Amino acid sequence: MNTMKLLNKIVAGSIAVMLLISGNKGFSQGAEKASLSITLSYYEVNNQLPHISALVKTKVDGRFKPAGGIPLKLFLNKDSAGTVIGKVVTNENGQAFAFIPPSLKNEWKSSKTHTFLASFDGDKRYESAKADLTVAKAKIEISTADKTITAKVFQLTDTTWVPVKGVDVKFGVRRLGADLPVNETPTFTTDSTGQASADFKRDSIPGDAKGNIVLVAKVEDNEQFGNIAVEKTVPWGAKFVPVNTFDERTLFATRSKAPIWLIVVSSGIILAVWITLILLVQNIFRIKKLGQETE
Repeated sequence: MNTMKLLNKIVAGSIAVMLLISGNKGFSQGAEKASLSITLSYYEVNNQLPHISALVKTKVDGRFKPAGGIPLKLFLNKDSAGTVIGKVVTNENGQAFAFIPPSLKNEWKSSKTHTFLASFDGDKRYESAKADLTVAKAKIEISTADKTITAKVFQLTDTTWVPVKGVDVKFGVRRLGADLPVNETPTFTTDSTGQASADFKRDSIPGDAKGNIVLVAKVEDNEQFGNIAVEKTVPWGAKFVPVNTFDERTLFATRSKAPIWLIVVSSGIILAVWITLILLVQNIFRIKKLGQETE
C-alpha cells in the first residue's frame, strides 16, 4: 500500500513539473517581441532642403505591414548628441520625415559623403532596430531651349563638381497627383559629360493664365545619390482661361438657370406620373360603380 502511495506521488509530481515547464514555454512564447524593418531614403529638391524619409515595417502572418507610432532617432554620420537630425514618430503608413536642421550646417559641409542613421530603442511590442544609408553629394542643373530639356548631373569630389556618367534621369511636368512624362521615353541616361536631354511633346497640356508649367528633372532611388530633383518654370503650356458659367443654363447652376432640356424631361416625367395616378383612381371608381350596378 505504501509503495502505491509513493508511486502515485511520484507520478503526480512528474505531471506537475511537466505542466509547469509547458506553461513557462507558453508564457515565454507569448512574450516574444516582433521585429521591425527600417528603410531610409534621401531626398533633395532644387539643390537645397535635403531631408530624410524613414519607412518602418513589421511582419504579420508572413507579410510586411506598416508599423505606425514607432519613435525613431535620426542622426547624421554618427550617433551622438551633436549630430541629431531629429526625433520622429511614424504615421499610420509607417512613414516619418525630417529635414536636416541648420545646426548641422557645418557637419553637412564637412564631407562629400554622408551616412544617415536611424535607431529604435524597442518597447513592449517590438525589438530594438537600426538602419543606415550612405549617400554622396550630387546636384542637377536644368536648361531649356526650343522645346528641348537638358539636365546635367554633378557629383561633389573634394571641392569640385564633376559630371557623372550613366545616371538615369526622368523628365516630367509637375502635376497635382504625379509628374507627367514629357514624352513616351520613361528615362534618359547621362553621357560622359553628365548630360541627358529630352524633347518636350506635351504642347496641349494646360498651364496657368500665362501658359506656364513646371518642368522637373529627377533622379530616383539611385544607390549613390538617393533622390534628387530640380524644377524650372517655362511658358510651354496652353493658357488656362477661366470660364464663368454662373449666369448660364448648366447642370450645376441654380434652379432658375437649369437647362431647358432638363426642365422639359423632368416636367414630362412628373406629368406622366400624375396622369397615371389619376387614371388609376378613375378606374377604381368605375370598378366600384360597376359592382354596385350588378348587385
